[in-house]
Amino acid sequence: MTMTLSYHIASSAQRPQYKSIPLLGTDCVIRSNVPLAPLTSFRVGGPAQWYVTPKKLDQLQASFQFANSEELPITLLGAGSNMLVSDSGLSGLVIGSRNLRQISFEQETGLLSVGAGESLPRLAWKAAKMGWQGLEWAVGIPGTVGGAVVMNAGAQGKCMADILVNAHVVLPNGQINILSAQDLEYSYRYSKLQGKSIFVAQATFQLQPGEKPALLTAITSENFHKRRTTQPYHLPSCGSVFRNPGPKPAGWLIEQAGLKGYQIGMAQVAHRHANFILNCGGATANEILQLIYHVQEQVEKQWSLLLKPEVKVIGDFSEVASF
Repeated sequence: MTMTLSYHIASSAQRPQYKSIPLLGTDCVIRSNVPLAPLTSFRVGGPAQWYVTPKKLDQLQASFQFANSEELPITLLGAGSNMLVSDSGLSGLVIGSRNLRQISFEQETGLLSVGAGESLPRLAWKAAKMGWQGLEWAVGIPGTVGGAVVMNAGAQGKCMADILVNAHVVLPNGQINILSAQDLEYSYRYSKLQGKSIFVAQATFQLQPGEKPALLTAITSENFHKRRTTQPYHLPSCGSVFRNPGPKPAGWLIEQAGLKGYQIGMAQVAHRHANFILNCGGATANEILQLIYHVQEQVEKQWSLLLKPEVKVIGDFSEVASF
């Protein structure tokens, strides 16, 4: 399905006068100059030129149509938990998924269909309380279902690829495709959707209903407690910054390089877990990226190994020189 609506928006020189634009054919509104820092877990970053939060599939398609008609780049934003946004903000249209939260449980088949904006931890708790096995490991992973599908998020030795049946995605031209886990070419913290303007609108997972809710809730609670006691959640962060290269995890390599507590401005390598970078209050995106580069440099000097970031760095960081 493709959209054929036409926009007649003012030229770029005139756009700053606009505060909001009705999304044609819907009851959704696109807003201009929306701060993104409150929408990311790092709590840093400048504003979005345009920002929209569709609630339904037709609104999502219309959002792509708006971007296409205006020749705007598109950035997809879930919970902002795996994203470092430039201090100068983002040009084009930022599409937020946080209002896409519909959930459907099929008791007979064990299929769980959920909107991309649903919180992954909240979904894990909900499934456990219903006696549906398969998501207990996901309770400590920050972010939304859509982002988890794109990144092949995982914990406790399990990941999205283990349970995903298919994902409904919206292509840049507004067309809807249904992709299987095999289509996504999953590997460790990777899918072929990364780096593309393809929006996961909905995902379907294969779970196992009929288990004892009390047992699953206890397992989920234990996993949640384990994450909370071993990882720092008292200050803004993006979760794990670097992928584990194996056989030693990234946090161990960073700690052995003597970097726990190392700070640039108000960005700090966490004392509790070295693979976390914390915003200690007033950090800038530039400071966080400088710290990421410094950690990479020091680990490579000691271990001859380049750590690869899990966090997605987007926007203009031309003032920050890589090592």
